[in-house]
Amino acid sequence: MKSEIAAVVSFLKRLVKLKNKVEVEKMDLFAERLHSAKSADPCVFFRCIRVNAFHKYDPELLRACRESGVHYGDLGLPWEITLWVDPGEVCGRYGEQNFDFSIATFSTDQNEMTFFYHSDSSDEGSTHSSPLTVPNRKCQALNPAAPPQHSYRTRDRTPTPGQTN
Repeated sequence: MKSEIAAVVSFLKRLVKLKNKVEVEKMDLFAERLHSAKSADPCVFFRCIRVNAFHKYDPELLRACRESGVHYGDLGLPWEITLWVDPGEVCGRYGEQNFDFSIATFSTDQNEMTFFYHSDSSDEGSTHSSPLTVPNRKCQALNPAAPPQHSYRTRDRTPTPGQTN
């Protein structure tokens, strides 16, 4: 999971750099604090970073900001962004109605990594897909009936009896 966490930290760092509101030294410290999160437990097989109207502050991002002296508002994150960190893959979504996109995939056989960055836009309100977005149907989608953080199910899994879609 270290490689996957490094990929999401790198993605967030590039996204924050677009706004140019955070000094380079503070940005590096923020990335270091985020990368060395206390919750980076190898027993936890996935993570979700989510910012939206109901969850304006992600706890891990807030902690990394506090420890690095970065003002959370200076991150300039989109109003709605969700990032999933799963074994072998990191993906995300701008807004609730947009497609998932791959940030990085990892091959366990050859220890190779492929990055697909889409950090050139913070237009979270639109529902169109940017030509730079790589839709990824294998990415996990949030289960609307589940708690907001750290809960998901794959799109191709059939719902259990009594569960609504």
